[in-house]
Amino acid sequence: MNRSDKEAIVAEVVDRASRATAMYFADFSGLTVGEATELRREFRKANIEYRVVKNTLARKALERVTGYDGVYEKLVGPTGIAFSYDDAIAPAKIIKKFSEKSGKLKLKVAVLEKQVFDGSQLDQLSKLPGRPELMAGVVGSIHAPISGIVGAIGALARDLVNVIDAIEKKKAA
Repeated sequence: MNRSDKEAIVAEVVDRASRATAMYFADFSGLTVGEATELRREFRKANIEYRVVKNTLARKALERVTGYDGVYEKLVGPTGIAFSYDDAIAPAKIIKKFSEKSGKLKLKVAVLEKQVFDGSQLDQLSKLPGRPELMAGVVGSIHAPISGIVGAIGALARDLVNVIDAIEKKKAA
């Protein structure tokens, strides 16, 4: 690989790392071609970019982007990087599921919002709510008070109708 190719890869990783809300560095050794294709397909479905990069090039790219100090020592052996832009937890869920299924994919380190997590924390990361779950929770939280207000107004309206009916009956009597 010539120098300009290496510089292009470093620039690409710098761009992706600066845009990503989360990056997951995984050891993919032992994966068959079919398993690697399946993994890439799962990442693609979740709008996650996956790239295999030489560790030296990844290290050079991360040095240009601040906040990745705890990652350098983990860049040993085959490394695939999953870049997530929307849902920072989705890659953890995919890696965990795939790791349990194949027993071959191992998380080395993850970086979420510039915070570094060791690969041993995959279980905890994969159990966090993802973007869809958080959005549903927010909508539910907003909806609950509104339905409470609507219910209270409805009850007041029924009470008001009952009072008006009672007054009408008294006047008629």
